[in-house]
Order: sequence, then C-alpha cells, then structure tokens
Amino acid sequence: MEPVRTCIGTRTRAPRSSLVRIVVRDGRLVVDETASLPGRGAWLTPSMEAFESAVKRRAFRRAFRLDSDPDSQELRDHLVARTTPDAPPRVPPRPLAQTEQADRHMDN
Repeated sequence: MEPVRTCIGTRTRAPRSSLVRIVVRDGRLVVDETASLPGRGAWLTPSMEAFESAVKRRAFRRAFRLDSDPDSQELRDHLVARTTPDAPPRVPPRPLAQTEQADRHMDN
C-alpha cells in the first residue's frame, strides 16, 4: 500500500506519488523531485490552484515554521512548466525593423 500525504494547499489526502515534496533552501521553496533532501518537507498537489491556496493561507510559512514568507517564485515557475508541458515558450512578437517598414513604403 502506497503512503498517503496531505496537501498543504488543498488539505486533501492523496497518494505520495501524486504530490510533490517541497523543502526550503536559503529562504526559497524548492521542489524535492526525489523526496530525499534533508530537513522538513511539505507536500503539495502539483497545480496552480493548490499553490495559490497555500500562499493565501500562508501554509508554507506555517509548515516550515518560518518567521517570514519564503520566496516562492522558483516553485511557481516549476508548477507552470509542469501544468503546461505542451505549451510553447511564450515569445513576444517581434516588432518590424525600421528598414522593413521603409522597404514597404518604397514599394508603393
């Protein structure tokens, strides 16, 4: 039987394999892919909804017994990449160069 853990974002119980373990390293939330890093860990459902709920409830601060909120940007980026693996990286549209605009005007 697989171990069951509680998500700190949704407060639901789920099999360990369906959650990601989070640890704090140098004030940053880090995903522990192998669930083997030393220290206190917390389990989170790998979704933006669970992450946002945990941030709103200050669950990371409480789970890791911290005095201030940890930096969660790295974890946020990981979850965004994990939940949208087929989405191509967003590249802003390239503005037309001045020479391209000039060439177009000269063709008239």
